Amino acid sequence: MINQNSSLPDLPAPITNVGVIGWLRSNLFSSLSNTLLTLLAIYIIYLVIVPTVNWVFLDSDWVGESRDACTSGGACWVFIAARFNLFMYGFYPESGYWRINLAFAILVLLLVMLNIRQVPRKGWLAAFTLTGYPVIAFYLFSGGLFGLETVETSRWGGLSLTLVLSGVGIVASLPIGIVLALGRNSQMPIVKSASIVFIEFWRGVPLITVLFMSSVMLPLFLPEGTSFDKLLRAMIGIVLFESAYMAEVVRGGLAAIPRGQYEAAKALGLNYWKSMALIILPQALKLVIPGIVNTFIALFKDTTLVLIIGLFDLLTTVEAGFKDVHWLGYALEGYVFAALVYWIFCFSMSRYSQNLERKLHTGHAR
Repeated sequence: MINQNSSLPDLPAPITNVGVIGWLRSNLFSSLSNTLLTLLAIYIIYLVIVPTVNWVFLDSDWVGESRDACTSGGACWVFIAARFNLFMYGFYPESGYWRINLAFAILVLLLVMLNIRQVPRKGWLAAFTLTGYPVIAFYLFSGGLFGLETVETSRWGGLSLTLVLSGVGIVASLPIGIVLALGRNSQMPIVKSASIVFIEFWRGVPLITVLFMSSVMLPLFLPEGTSFDKLLRAMIGIVLFESAYMAEVVRGGLAAIPRGQYEAAKALGLNYWKSMALIILPQALKLVIPGIVNTFIALFKDTTLVLIIGLFDLLTTVEAGFKDVHWLGYALEGYVFAALVYWIFCFSMSRYSQNLERKLHTGHAR
């Protein structure tokens, strides 16, 4: 006999309300208007995706040495393959490609080791990455020691030059930006005024103007007859420009720190520099990781402007490639390749920043 006071077991939800079918019904086909919009969107995507896939993959040409191999009517990736070395290394001597590859391989190895928890003495490893590695990379690129052929910076180019410019700008602009942010928050009128003038001046000038002026005007302030490398001028301009933006990002993090943290540092008997280094700045920098990475991504893409002073970065070498009389008509393939490379690096930086945020627990959830 069934007890009338006992409750029956719960029945499972209808299959049309759960899983994929339930999600589609609630999000895409919940009403007549949503159903029509969904069908219209699917049709538009079909019109765009199918021809794109055919052009990029199905009807494209991948193997060959000249434009004569491009006969299918789709994308001619033979153009990218034939000029790949130019896009990667610029006009660097082919016999020295191994030097560039070795320099970047060492950098990747150092970065991987810095992200492995079990690696001991990370402080020394980080110090070597910031001080010793740049010296090694410079002599690998330029030569002049240990029998390496000297290669002028005017022959550097392609993706390798883009990475050099953005890497130097990223590494140098962060500490300068931190100092400027601290100076702008300083109680000393002269330091504060100087920091404000510096930041507002560089933020009010376009980067393309900074690069042009660093190439033309900077040598005028040097003693007569002094030779000043064009690449170094570009690096100085980029670092000064980006440090001003970095200073404002860091200042936002400093402003977000509660006043109680400053008072706690004073209560512990810490002086200004110790309180900043041990308590305030670590918290501020964690809070502004998205802003810092966003500035790095913008810097990586802005390196394309070095064309104005005659340096051949990745985009410039790609444009020079499809302007060759032997490869006229393949500009779209070149731009797609350049866009893919920039997207890979920018997306990687974005994902790493998100991973770093999770690792450092920058949220405020309790």
